[in-house]
Amino acid sequence: MEAYAEGFEIMSKADEFSLDLHQIASIWRYGSVVRSWLLELTEKALAPGAGFDRLEPYVVDSGEGRWTAVEAIDRAVPAPVIATSLFQRFGSRDEDSFALRLLAALRNQFGGHAVRTEVIGGEPGS
Repeated sequence: MEAYAEGFEIMSKADEFSLDLHQIASIWRYGSVVRSWLLELTEKALAPGAGFDRLEPYVVDSGEGRWTAVEAIDRAVPAPVIATSLFQRFGSRDEDSFALRLLAALRNQFGGHAVRTEVIGGEPGS
C-alpha cells in the first residue's frame, strides 16, 4: 500500500503532464504487471465523486504494524518495509500528503480502518 501511495504521489506532483490518476489506476488494473486488488481499491479511491479530496492525510495507527514491528525486533527478523510503513503513519500526523491520503483510503477499503475527513462547518468528519 505504501509503495502505491508513494508512486501515485510522484505522479500527482507531475503537473506538467496533467495526469488523470484515476484513469492510470484503471488502465493498470487490466494491462500491467502491477495489477492487484490494491490497485482496484486505488482506482475506487481516486474515482470522481469518491471523496478523496476530503480525506485528511492522517493514517490511523490501529496496532497491527506496531505489533508486527515489535515481534520482528524481538525475533531478530528484518522487516524494514513494515517498520517504515509504521513510521510513515506516525509522520501523517502533521503533513498534507497525497500519499498519506491515498494510504488512508486504501486501508479503509482493505481493512475497514478508520479515516478522518476535513473539518466542514466546524465539526470533524469521520
